[in-house]
Amino acid sequence: MTRAIYNTFLFTFYVLCLEIIGTNSRTSTLWKLSPDESKIIEASPFHQIISMPNSGSGPQFVTDDDPIFNIITSTVHFGQSWIKQGVEYYCTHCQNVQQKNTAEKNVLSSEDTLDCGKPVNYTYYDNLVGVLNRHRHPNVPEPQVALILSKTKNNKPTEFDIDALERRLRKAKREKPKSVQLYNQIGNFWRIKGDAQKSIECFRRALAVSPHNAEVLLNLARVLFTLQYLDDAIYLTRRSLEVQPPDKGAWQQYFTLGEIFKAYGHYQEASLHLRHALELKPGFEPAQTALREMESIPATTIHIYTLIIIICLVLGVLLVILSSVDSLFDNDFQEVKTQRHFNKAMAMRSLRGLSITQKNVRSKKLMT
Repeated sequence: MTRAIYNTFLFTFYVLCLEIIGTNSRTSTLWKLSPDESKIIEASPFHQIISMPNSGSGPQFVTDDDPIFNIITSTVHFGQSWIKQGVEYYCTHCQNVQQKNTAEKNVLSSEDTLDCGKPVNYTYYDNLVGVLNRHRHPNVPEPQVALILSKTKNNKPTEFDIDALERRLRKAKREKPKSVQLYNQIGNFWRIKGDAQKSIECFRRALAVSPHNAEVLLNLARVLFTLQYLDDAIYLTRRSLEVQPPDKGAWQQYFTLGEIFKAYGHYQEASLHLRHALELKPGFEPAQTALREMESIPATTIHIYTLIIIICLVLGVLLVILSSVDSLFDNDFQEVKTQRHFNKAMAMRSLRGLSITQKNVRSKKLMT
C-alpha cells in the first residue's frame, strides 16, 4: 500500500514537471528597453535566429507568436511619445530605417502648416483689446492685401498667385526660419487666407524681436481694423507713422488713417488723409474709391445733422438767456423792496424831526 502511494506520488510529480517545462507563460517573459532606449525588447535568451551574420544584415531574432508581446515590441520611442510600428522582429538596421522614415514623416507633417513657430510670451502691444482677444477672432479674409503684395508692370498690378507665395514662404522658412521679414510675410499670407489668429501671432513674434518696425505695426493695425477694433487700429497706425523711416513713403499709413476715420464718420479728416495718400502714391485705386464713396454721400443727410446741431445750440442759448433774465428780475425786485423800506424809514424820521422842531418853536414863543 505504501509503495503504491509512493509510485502515485512519483507519477504525479513527473507529470507536473512536464507541464512546467512545456508551459509558455506570459508572466515568464522579461521585457526591457533597447540600449538606445528607443524600443522595447524581450530580455529572455530564447530567440529564434532567422538570419545569420554572414547574410550581410546582422543577426535577426524573432520570438514566439505572442500577440500581446508583438503589440508592445512593435512600438518605438520617438520624441516624447511611443509610436506603433509594424515591425515584429528585432533588427537594428531596420529599426534605424524606420526611425528615419518616421522622422521624415514628422518633418513633412510639421511643414503642412505654414506658421511662425511657438507664440511669444509678451510684446509691448499685448494690452490692446484686439490682441488680447486674438483667440476668439472670426475668419475674415483680406483679399485687398494681394494688391499691396502683387508686383506692378507698366503701372498695372499683375495677377496674384497665392500658391506661388506659399511656396516661396516655405522655401524661405527652410533657409532662414528666424527672420522678422519672414514673420511679417507669413502674417500677410494668413491675412489673405482670413486666419486672424495666425496672422496676429506672426506679427507678435516679429514685434517681440523688432518692437518699432513700422511695416509690422501697420499690418497688425490693418488686421484689427478689419475686425473693427478701431481704437487699437488708429493707435497702431499712428505709432507706425511715427517710426516710419524718412526715406520710405508713408502712403499706406495715411490710407489706413483715412479708412479708419471714414469708418468713424469723420469724413473731412478722412478725405484729408486719403488725398495725402494719393499724393504719395498717385492712382491708388482703393483710395480713389473711398474718396468717391464719401463724395457720393447725400448732402441732405449732412444738412439734417447740421440743422439738428444748430437747433440744439439755439435752445441752449435761449435757456441760458432765460435763466439770466429771471435772476436779474429777482435782483431788481429785492432792490425795489429794500428801497421802499428805506424810503419809509426816512419819511418817518423826517416827520419825527419836523414834529420836534415845531415843538421847540412853540416852546420858544411861549417863553418870549
